[in-house]
Formats: sequence, structure tokens, C-alpha cells
Amino acid sequence: MRIGELAEKAGVTPRALRYYEEMGLLSSTRTTSGQRIYDAAALDRVAVIQELYGAGLGSDLVSSLLRAVELQHAEEGLLTSLRTERAQLEAKIVALRDSANRLDVLIGLVENPVHVCPPSLSAEGKAPAKLKNVPA
Repeated sequence: MRIGELAEKAGVTPRALRYYEEMGLLSSTRTTSGQRIYDAAALDRVAVIQELYGAGLGSDLVSSLLRAVELQHAEEGLLTSLRTERAQLEAKIVALRDSANRLDVLIGLVENPVHVCPPSLSAEGKAPAKLKNVPA
């Protein structure tokens, strides 16, 4: 299939497909006029690439991971890199949960106004530095 057809089926832009090729994540053959032709497996490959990017992995790690799957052998350090990515993702999740909890407190304050500033916006009762000693 041609680049436009693959892009449409995969829900990506032709530019994204060209980028994947530049990064070595996707391959195509060329017609005599130079147009890219992709085999049917390219659609599944693009879906996997999109999922890996969606998981927050960078191009280098995606490339290493795909290469490891193809070769059925992981490069040294790949598992460590994946574990590091996972730990960073978990830290972001914790921070986002904390932010959501603080927003819940703020929503509650807007819905039910009080005349004094609360000592904290966190569920644990630890006042953020900016809220300490705020006059009522």
C-alpha cells in the first residue's frame, strides 16, 4: 500500500510514517518512480509504534525495543531503561493524583466557601509553603 493509504488506515500522517522510516522503525520498498510501498504488516507495526510512543517512550527506546523483539534478544541496558521509564511514570502518576486531590479541595471550597483559609490543600494535612501564614 502507498504512504497515503497506510497513513489513513493507521490514523497517522504521511509525515509521521516518513519519520518512522528515518528512525529505522518502519521500512518500505520503492517503486521505480520512488514512491513508498508498504506491506500489510506495516499497519500493525505502526499501531505498535503508536502504542509505544503513547506509553511515553522516546524514539531511541522504541527503536531498541522493536529491535529486541525482532532479534528475540535485548540489548544490554534495555530492561534497565524500561524500568526507569516505569518508575518515572509512577512518579508522574503520584504527582497527578496529588494535584487532583488538591483540586478536589479547591472545588469543595468554591462550592462551600469558608471565611478562613484552610491550613492545607492536601488530604494529609501538610500545608504547602504558599498557604502557611495566610491571613484570613
